[in-house]
Amino acid sequence: MPGAVVQGHIKQESDCKNCHIRFERSAQPRLCLDCHKDVAADVRTKNGYHGRLKERECRTCHTEHKGRDAKIAAFDEKTFDHAQTDYALQGKHRRVVCSNCHRGKSKYSAAPSACNGCHRKDDKHKDTLGGKCENCHNESNWKETRLDHTKTQFPLLLRHDKIKCAECHADPMRYAKTPLDCLSCHRKDDKHKDTLGPKCGNCHNAGNWKETRFDHAKTRFPLLQRHAKVKCLECHADLPRYANTPLKCLSCHRKDDTHKGALGYKCEVCHSDKAWKEIARFDHDRDSRYPLREAHRKAKCNVCHKDPRFRDKVPSTCFACHERDDNTKGHKGRYGEKCESCHTEKTFKTVNFEHERDARYALRGKHRQVKCDDCHKGMPYRDKLATRCFACHQRDDKHKGQIGSDCARCHGETSWRESSFDHARSEYPLRDRHAGVDCKKCHSSIMYKDAKTDCASCHAKDDIHKQRLGPRCESCHSTRGWKNWEYDHNLRSRFKLVDKHARIKCLACHLKPVLDKFALATECLSCHRQDDIHFGTSGPQCERCHVPDNWRRVINQEGNKKGK
Repeated sequence: MPGAVVQGHIKQESDCKNCHIRFERSAQPRLCLDCHKDVAADVRTKNGYHGRLKERECRTCHTEHKGRDAKIAAFDEKTFDHAQTDYALQGKHRRVVCSNCHRGKSKYSAAPSACNGCHRKDDKHKDTLGGKCENCHNESNWKETRLDHTKTQFPLLLRHDKIKCAECHADPMRYAKTPLDCLSCHRKDDKHKDTLGPKCGNCHNAGNWKETRFDHAKTRFPLLQRHAKVKCLECHADLPRYANTPLKCLSCHRKDDTHKGALGYKCEVCHSDKAWKEIARFDHDRDSRYPLREAHRKAKCNVCHKDPRFRDKVPSTCFACHERDDNTKGHKGRYGEKCESCHTEKTFKTVNFEHERDARYALRGKHRQVKCDDCHKGMPYRDKLATRCFACHQRDDKHKGQIGSDCARCHGETSWRESSFDHARSEYPLRDRHAGVDCKKCHSSIMYKDAKTDCASCHAKDDIHKQRLGPRCESCHSTRGWKNWEYDHNLRSRFKLVDKHARIKCLACHLKPVLDKFALATECLSCHRQDDIHFGTSGPQCERCHVPDNWRRVINQEGNKKGK
């Protein structure tokens, strides 16, 4: 060697091939990067100091064989351009000594790039504002701050813009958690005693606390007609009761209720805001949850409302009134209480149920001929009837569940025996010559998934190689034709065939059957041991002297061929 390597490369010193490739000087940088993976990553992604350098050999800066204590990674700190790294120095950082950030024996690239990596002791916020100190501070002066409050969750408007920071941020620890609601600062000014909630901005503004704006139309009780002329205190007698003011008419008009509460609290159904004594006409279609249509319009009120004061809760389901009709029609309650699914309000005898329109399962093909009770054994509207084919046709499944329960992938509703299976959508698409093969040649039974997909399972008798070239026939053959084959030994194997090796038949080297992967030795002596006139004294690397073109022709030390 020209000299000893540095201390860190001792393990590689025992074998020159760790860092050098014979007769290929340009390969040395690649071997360096194979070991120094962090540097290789920077070069590949164009990051870091090494990623920004112009392409050059590693030994340009890092020379070896200078002795154990040689410094092969040294550089001049005064002339080093930090802008070539991922962290350009700006402001006061330009005057900082290198050792302040690059401490100990750690790599230079391991120095922290976040502000808190060096300034954690200067962080008066105790990490409550996160690590992005540059949002407020700059690199010229740590004590100078900049913050655009309009970009926060609380822009400072009107009077708020004149308040000093410390009035809201008394503790630097509370910047990130400073409450945003008005009551956090103005609780002492809240005359409503917290009954209206923390959203003071609904009525007050940041310009003047005493000025109020309130649009009653945006509340749950817009003021209309006579209500618009009533003073606030007539309804809101107590300031804290703004939020809890009742909205029902009887809360204010109980003394005016001549019905004594018999008709409930919804006075507005009959009365209006214009005048209490003015009674509006009750419209059942508009003012109730049950519009009267068809034959129901002819029914008298007392047929449904047994209590003349209308205090009874009249059911709105068909079954409540027509239960006796359901028994006479033969349903006996089995089809549930949703009579409107089949019947109309015009006449009870009219049936308009269509399975294609009103159900989630349209009847097609032979399903149209099936009677309702054949599928609906129990209560149709209570029992959830399965819509999968397998629910009714499990006994017809000759595949014994092997293909799953989605019968519709192959079968149709017109005929169970007809199949629409597309082999191209399976795990084994049929291509070329396979497309014309009869199904039974591969599928000996209807247990279709039992069929194997490897070539040797069907073509064992066609294997003239007697398994000496392995079971993966597709490596050479294709589905276009068994006799058409191609295999490039130089591209697809680790042993390139050149000169005389290119003219040797495959079976001359592949002598034994291969069950999975090839394990054929690639050393010369594995085939040419009988040709070794040196009897192993020159080692197993015959290619150092001999060439594949002619075994008798050898190479001298200068790399020239000569006959012998």
